[in-house]
Amino acid sequence: MLIIPAENAINWKRPPWVTLGLIMACLLVFLFYQGGDSRKLEQAVEQYLSADLHELEAPAYEDYLQRQIQFQGEESRVYELQQFQQLREENEHFWLAINLMMDREFYQYLLQNRDVIWAPAERAHWQEQRSIIEQDYLQKLSANQLGLVPADLSLYTLITYQFLHGGWGHIIGNLIFLFLLGFTVEKALGPGRYLIAYLVCGALSGLMFTAFSAGSYVPLVGASGSISGLMGMYVAIYGLQKIRFFYFLGVYFNYFRAPAIALLPVWVGKEIYDYWYAGATGIAYMAHAGGLIAGAGLVWLLGKSWLQVREEFFEPEEEEQDARFTSGYAQAMASLGRMEFDLARRQFEALREHYPERHILLEHLYHLAKLRPDLPEYRDRTKELMNDALSRRQPEQMLAIWQEYLVKGESYQPLAAEDHNRVLFTSLKQHDLKAAEKAFERLKSTGDDMLTTEACRLLAEEFEKRQMAPKARHYRQLLQAG
Repeated sequence: MLIIPAENAINWKRPPWVTLGLIMACLLVFLFYQGGDSRKLEQAVEQYLSADLHELEAPAYEDYLQRQIQFQGEESRVYELQQFQQLREENEHFWLAINLMMDREFYQYLLQNRDVIWAPAERAHWQEQRSIIEQDYLQKLSANQLGLVPADLSLYTLITYQFLHGGWGHIIGNLIFLFLLGFTVEKALGPGRYLIAYLVCGALSGLMFTAFSAGSYVPLVGASGSISGLMGMYVAIYGLQKIRFFYFLGVYFNYFRAPAIALLPVWVGKEIYDYWYAGATGIAYMAHAGGLIAGAGLVWLLGKSWLQVREEFFEPEEEEQDARFTSGYAQAMASLGRMEFDLARRQFEALREHYPERHILLEHLYHLAKLRPDLPEYRDRTKELMNDALSRRQPEQMLAIWQEYLVKGESYQPLAAEDHNRVLFTSLKQHDLKAAEKAFERLKSTGDDMLTTEACRLLAEEFEKRQMAPKARHYRQLLQAG
């Protein structure tokens, strides 16, 4: 069963650049840096088999697995032993070599017990050949170079391991969750703090993994710990607020609503359970749990200061927004009905601050301003509505608003030369030459010689195209006179 939060939709006008950058970094590292691992591993297998090291190590590996099962109670090793024995019976030398070389704990076991396991001649051959394979190939694999190895912990690997992955399934799964959770948390914290918090969560996740795997030589790779930190930050940001979750069960999927904080104990409990009872899967469950706790802790402990969640992050749900708008709009319309125009104007202005995309609010403010054409507000609302009409690709409405203003408001508060010039261009595009000439006359009256000259030239060219010689000659003469 898969459960993920699905409260927010991405705003592509303000993309989550850090989240997209992290995704791209992981992909580039996987494709170009880790892309050479398969070739190195193939070369290691060739040299390993040519040196007959599998003949030396295979009996020791069976004994090693049996000891792990018998004396250390690692029941998960039973399946590994059965699989290994099957590979030996079927003479699958390639996969046999892969199993033997890539078990880093087994390699340490051989180093510590080589004097007991082999006779001097065999031991010398093994040590010579195995050392070459380790130095030339295995130690150059990306996981061994930049992965987090608990027994050989380095500070830089607490960061670098977050960008390595073990295969296509691993990276695709991680990047899907990074995108789904990352853009929401980035919106809440801001790009800079989000990036730092992401890397810190990954580092703390790696430290928790190291604490529970002390002495292990198995490298940890992947962004899972960091992404678990995003889950923790997501839960801490929303707290007790009810959010929408998406769940997938078999072939059935749906949404449900629940307090965000309910996800925290469920996730931690699942990870701890899987760590103790599902260890055979090879997933770093304690790293996941560590990342989740680190993410939630960062927001809760530092949320009042450095990691303050931005207030604009918390936006009402769409249904709640619609309900609020409907209520506020009804109140403003009621004020209009009572002819309380000042109150209605203030109410529409307040609504427009919260709902700037609602075109109807600007229209109401325009009509209210039109009641007093002698005031500058009417001119300002006219210009706003003209620009709005152009942005919505309604040039006819833009010209109608301009025509109306010429009648009612131009004598009080004249429009600027730029406004008339914009009308002239729009009229020419609409092939409305009458309106274009009218706009030219208004533009000429403003005294802006540069715009007037350019407009005159455009009109002359337009009339020449239409073979309207008298009109074209008239504007050419105006150009010469100017």
